[in-house]
Amino acid sequence: MRWPRQLMSLLIVLGLLAGPPLLLLSLLGPPISGWPTGEQLRAWVQQPLTERTLTAALTIAAWLVWLVLAYTVAVRILARIRATARWLARLPLPTPLQATASGMAGAAVLGVGANAVTIPAPPLPVPVGTLDSPGDTGAAKHDGRAQSDAGITVPGGWLPRGVAEQITAAAALVWLRRRRDYQPHPPEQLPREDPDLAPLPTTAAAVQAALAEAPAPLADTAPAVVIPALADTPASGVGIIGPGALAVGRGLLVTVLLAGHRHPTARLVTTRAALTRLLGSHTDSLVERLPQLAVVDTVDEAARLVVSAAQPGRARRGSETREGRTAVAAQTPVVLLVEDDCDRRDVTPLAEAAARSRGGVVVLGRWPAGPTWQADTAGHLHDPRRSDWTGPRWCVLDQIAATDLLTVIAHTQTPSGPAGPGSTSHPSLAPTRVPRQANRHHPLPQAAAGRRLELRVLGEPTLLIDGQPLTVRRSAAVQILVYLAAHPDGADTRQLIDAIWPGIPRRSLTGRLYTTLSELRGVVRDACGLNLIDHTDDRYRLNPTHIQVDLWRLHDAIQHAATAVTNTTIAWQAVIDAYPDELAAGRIWPWLDPIRETIRRHVIDAHVALADAAPDTRRALTLLQAAIRIDPYNTDLHTRAVNLLTALGEHHAAHELREGYIRRLTAAGVHPGDHAGSAAANTSGPPVATGRAPTARG
Repeated sequence: MRWPRQLMSLLIVLGLLAGPPLLLLSLLGPPISGWPTGEQLRAWVQQPLTERTLTAALTIAAWLVWLVLAYTVAVRILARIRATARWLARLPLPTPLQATASGMAGAAVLGVGANAVTIPAPPLPVPVGTLDSPGDTGAAKHDGRAQSDAGITVPGGWLPRGVAEQITAAAALVWLRRRRDYQPHPPEQLPREDPDLAPLPTTAAAVQAALAEAPAPLADTAPAVVIPALADTPASGVGIIGPGALAVGRGLLVTVLLAGHRHPTARLVTTRAALTRLLGSHTDSLVERLPQLAVVDTVDEAARLVVSAAQPGRARRGSETREGRTAVAAQTPVVLLVEDDCDRRDVTPLAEAAARSRGGVVVLGRWPAGPTWQADTAGHLHDPRRSDWTGPRWCVLDQIAATDLLTVIAHTQTPSGPAGPGSTSHPSLAPTRVPRQANRHHPLPQAAAGRRLELRVLGEPTLLIDGQPLTVRRSAAVQILVYLAAHPDGADTRQLIDAIWPGIPRRSLTGRLYTTLSELRGVVRDACGLNLIDHTDDRYRLNPTHIQVDLWRLHDAIQHAATAVTNTTIAWQAVIDAYPDELAAGRIWPWLDPIRETIRRHVIDAHVALADAAPDTRRALTLLQAAIRIDPYNTDLHTRAVNLLTALGEHHAAHELREGYIRRLTAAGVHPGDHAGSAAANTSGPPVATGRAPTARG
């Protein structure tokens, strides 16, 4: 418990503050008993070092030391008071409805004195950003601020929980598209550097990590509209001013484009000037890959797009821009402008068209055709005309965070195309090098006093001592073990912190990392006397002389299969046998995706190589079906399996496999793509009445 230590610290501080003055006053009296006379000064000049003067000097020095101590304590107390005052200022006060509900709940608890009271468990810690509590569900329906404040804080901004969940879904969609488009090829060595294995941007990883640790809300209280952020805005549009106006504009840009995934009719129309003000002047290549975004030059063009969208039966395509890009209008257009766009322009047609549509107009500045709201840096909106109105809180992002999230959204809109060596189907993400894997043979560990230490990370992460699992209490410690297993050459403090706690300043997490590592090493040392983690030159690595790791055995098998000249089928089979399950199965740590997909591709390559070398079609089909179970979203594997089924005359099974694959992609939100239908031509033929090859499970 912390309170005994805190009480002891308080007693020590009080003793240091009160003890020396009492001791000095009781033994020596006050340091100065009056101003010295002229005669005393002359005597001191003639003989300065006397017993009296030395005693007085030491007394004064003791009092000065005490004053320094008292000043330090006073400064710390004032700093703590200021911090508490700032926290109390940010603490939201309950609304009348919430206060009434709390009073009724308290009366109910006091009225049932004979029943036991159960204290709820504290919420799970959120290592990334801040998860804002959505508060009471019933009260949130009547309190806009309570409802809109349910979200997370990440570096560069704040996102409502619904937007954060859509970002996480979009990130997952990117990796599903990459899995779908990968084309197997002959096994290759580690490290693998496929361009489409680049990690997602930092902001997306921070959002993923925050939601992974955040408890899901009990109920969804968001308005049932296409774009919840616009639920409270006037139909004729609204202007946004204040220090948070540009950050709100970037947040709205991301929010509307994300809504386009769930509601294809949602579109955002903006001017080139507004886009430059929000994102800078070097985002043309990114903007071109966002089909829900229509970029125009003037308010008049924006008004024509909104009018064409609001009139049924009109064409859905608008005017050509200077670059020749077609701006697509929609049934739910949101127009995002800056104040300069409205200067000396008639905005009445735009305001009227917006009022007839289900979208709206948001101007970053004063809006001549409607009200203008104030926005603070946290995204809270306030109408100066209504002092008693609590406005909503909108998503706020800086330029880096907005660009990161738009990059993820653009990846979900990239046209389908095969992925593999030399692929350029993902140009907006730099081909970041995947963390280096093992490229050497790992020596077998030397047992200490007969003890055996083993780490399994393929499947459920488990640390075993002599075959018995050891309990690792901290979830961060489990993540560190898996990360170091995936990086046999080790990782430094910066790499570990950025992977496990993305988005939080490193200086605030160094102590947490050291504590986690120290506890993990101590638990293992106490259990078996072995040193699990080495620390040399600020790099942490698993000690290969003391521990066996299943992932390292898989690495060795991959290296051998890629360099084998003879007995290649045995080498490829060894890769398959060394892969029981995916890396850290069930975990959703953001850093896992590139490494997990790298391993999956090596194993798929081994399956396809064995299938190509199989002596008969049935054996090849069995291997392909095993590969499909490893990755049920890959198009090339399904195309190969459909072709083999067709060659065997199993047309009905081939048709079922293809249709089941398309249903699986559709359920996951991934479009099959043009190349996914290449197997369709191979499924034609007379249906087979008897005999069905087993279809792939996925």
